[in-house]
Amino acid sequence: MPHLSREPLDPGALLEAARRDGDGGLALFVGVVRDNNDGRRVTEMEYEAYEPMAEAEMERIEAELAGRFPVVRVLLRHRIGRLRIGEVAVVVAASAPHRDEAFAACRAGIEEIKARVPVWKRERGPDGSVWVDPGAPLG
Repeated sequence: MPHLSREPLDPGALLEAARRDGDGGLALFVGVVRDNNDGRRVTEMEYEAYEPMAEAEMERIEAELAGRFPVVRVLLRHRIGRLRIGEVAVVVAASAPHRDEAFAACRAGIEEIKARVPVWKRERGPDGSVWVDPGAPLG
């Protein structure tokens, strides 16, 4: 299944896909588009990606997380295109035997996405559009 989507993301469906019967801890990070950033009003967000590279990097991150957290299943998804306020931009779902591993892997997943995946975001608002620093928070 692709890691990037032009269609809305369903966090619940991704969490269900990550869940295994032997796991008792599920963790979910959902990043949504907010209506402000750095004192500017935001009316929508546009996410762009070099899709082949972004897909490959998200696949690498999932594989690395599987090595780092061997008892955890982690799934990553990111939306691209124009999103309205409140729409889901990024989802990390983790399933593990216990909560500690699930929380740790989920947190590592979003941090790796932010640091490594070539997805760029442009905020649009009443004063025009601004490309956001890649190190800035997603969603």
